[in-house]
Amino acid sequence: MTNGAKLTRVLLKLSGEVLASGPSGKSIDPEMLKAISEELAEVHASGCQIGIVIGGGNIFRGLKGSASGMDRTAADHMGMLATVINGIALQDGLEKAGVDTRLMSALEIKAVCEPYIRRRAVRHLEKGRVVIFVAGTGNPYFSTDTAAALRAMEIRASVLCKATKVLGIYDKDPVLHDDAKMVPRLTYDQFLMERVGVMDATAVALCRDNDLPIRVFKLTEPGNIKRVVMGEDVGSLVTAGS
Repeated sequence: MTNGAKLTRVLLKLSGEVLASGPSGKSIDPEMLKAISEELAEVHASGCQIGIVIGGGNIFRGLKGSASGMDRTAADHMGMLATVINGIALQDGLEKAGVDTRLMSALEIKAVCEPYIRRRAVRHLEKGRVVIFVAGTGNPYFSTDTAAALRAMEIRASVLCKATKVLGIYDKDPVLHDDAKMVPRLTYDQFLMERVGVMDATAVALCRDNDLPIRVFKLTEPGNIKRVVMGEDVGSLVTAGS
């Protein structure tokens, strides 16, 4: 490790909405993209290997399309393509920050993405490249959270890091309840029984069945990604034991 990163390989799950979290009101805010890319570049320089799964909710969300009357399969495929757009933007941001990056898609789009092949993805990571996984699992009816859990296990990441807009996991919705308290530790089963909305239940069940820790933290807190890979106790941790 070049600068002492404690975790050797992580899978970071980013929602598409984080790219739009800026004053411009655009689907992809240039300043937010730059800030995220620069922080990821700093984390990468610490020696940690980084895989990223990005969502597409800032552009199109399959569930909303289905709820408005679209065929679910068609809507989910549109959502997958939205993640590709975000992935291209993030790749551009990272490369501008000096990070060698590869974009790998679960859907075949040869003009802009490599096809996802597990061994090739691992090789890219070993060569010091950040790998961005897009198009979810490539199948309708599965969320990008589930794709993140799957890719994390396939590349043998140390932890699945879920970046959110709040500090961690709360006992109730902190947006609606001023007295909501953050829960620093909970088990997979507690997460599932209490129906915590921060991550898809299928993804959590996959992590539980394969004993993959989940770290939930606030992305827009400067330096949080680096603190996570340095092993600091940031946000909330979901494991087999509380």
